[in-house]
Amino acid sequence: MSVINSEIKPFSATAFHNGAFVPVTDADVRGKWAIFFFYPADFTFVCPTELGDLADFYPEFKKLGVEVYSVSTDTHFVHKAWHATSDAIGKITYPMIGDPNGDITRNFDNMREGVGLADRGTFVIDPEGIIQLVEITSEGVGRNAAELLRKVKAAQYVAAHPGEVCPAKWTEGEATLAPSIDLVGKI
Repeated sequence: MSVINSEIKPFSATAFHNGAFVPVTDADVRGKWAIFFFYPADFTFVCPTELGDLADFYPEFKKLGVEVYSVSTDTHFVHKAWHATSDAIGKITYPMIGDPNGDITRNFDNMREGVGLADRGTFVIDPEGIIQLVEITSEGVGRNAAELLRKVKAAQYVAAHPGEVCPAKWTEGEATLAPSIDLVGKI
């Protein structure tokens, strides 16, 4: 069953953020755009490349009013240790949520049961707490923060402009489409 257009479920967790352990709940997510960026585990190989890439784009997401949360089934203590020992992870300034019991990961239907690890999944949530975008890749395939930024801009545009949609490869400022019977077969 798809989680697109479903509401995020209640959760409470601890994140490592800006040198401190902080509580994060579903209530913190509501009222703004958010990205939940799940990855399998700390101290691995593809994960630090993705999280570092996301850290590089974090200021751009913040300009759009988007908060980023990385999530793995590691603890917040492990996130702190990784942050202290990896150059790529050390530049992260967004919250790194620990989900050792897997509740948040399961809430997003993103758990590899029997393994205890999250899939490499990205979820974009709108200010009402509704999941607007999902991307899940296999463990060996890293994601691209620049493309995620493009998709967030498209989701925000569509939310702000009812009746319009963004075509493939749409970038900010380009033409959109207004679906109608007149467009059928003409695109």
